[in-house]
Amino acid sequence: MKVVISVDMEGVCGVASWVQVSPLEFGGLVNGTEYQAARERMTREAAAAAQGALEAGAKSVLVNDSHDTMRNLLPELLPEGVRFTSGNDKPLSMVQGVDEKGVGALLYVGYHARAGSPRGPLAHTWNGYVMNVKINGVDTGEYGINALVAGHYGVPVVFACGDDVAMSEIRQELGKQVFCVAVKEGLSTYSAIHLHPAEAQRLIREGAELAVRSARQARPYTTRWPAQCELTFNHQARADACERVPDVTRVNAFTVGWESTDALHLFQTFRMLSKVADVRLNG
Repeated sequence: MKVVISVDMEGVCGVASWVQVSPLEFGGLVNGTEYQAARERMTREAAAAAQGALEAGAKSVLVNDSHDTMRNLLPELLPEGVRFTSGNDKPLSMVQGVDEKGVGALLYVGYHARAGSPRGPLAHTWNGYVMNVKINGVDTGEYGINALVAGHYGVPVVFACGDDVAMSEIRQELGKQVFCVAVKEGLSTYSAIHLHPAEAQRLIREGAELAVRSARQARPYTTRWPAQCELTFNHQARADACERVPDVTRVNAFTVGWESTDALHLFQTFRMLSKVADVRLNG
């Protein structure tokens, strides 16, 4: 079995500030010590999940850098033999690789709660101006969108680690088949109580091993198709722009909607509208 690991940074142990997860400061300068420390912990958590998958018998592990510029991993810290992806604007973005033949499991590392979640450290969905994503009436985050894309290729999500709020949301939406490890307890948007990084990495390795061992019994995530989708922004000007896109309708001042026949159409429409909505708000 092949395994894909999607690794983000906001849910990593020790992270509670945008400063820690920002590769670039204003002016394009490389960020300082807090980001460098966070990217190392991000890589070590991905390495722990990869090691667990290998110990469970995975024949191939692909670690997909899924944060911001998607150039954050320190590959020297990954287990030897593991492949990794880097670079932005990948066709399947955060779940690049799930379309490869033989992939049987998707693992989430460093995942965070959806936009608007109380107590979720750095809770957001995709960017700073998407306020909510709703699919067939269900509010979701990056974890739900990515799970649908993986499910399109018959790949189930079997493991997740990150903050406790995100883990609760993932269990509720994706089901108990997802083995979840909370590496921190959210206190607010910008604070959390964290495990020691070494303990977090041990729990991730153990959890990933258990999850991959039982992956053959897991079911890919899906929804009812065609799906009714809604995207809510933090400003009406963003909805103004998206309303001009063919087959996209205005739901209310801040929300647009569309219908998708499958997960790939949903995903690509979501990405396109997120780009279209990136408009100047000062005229």
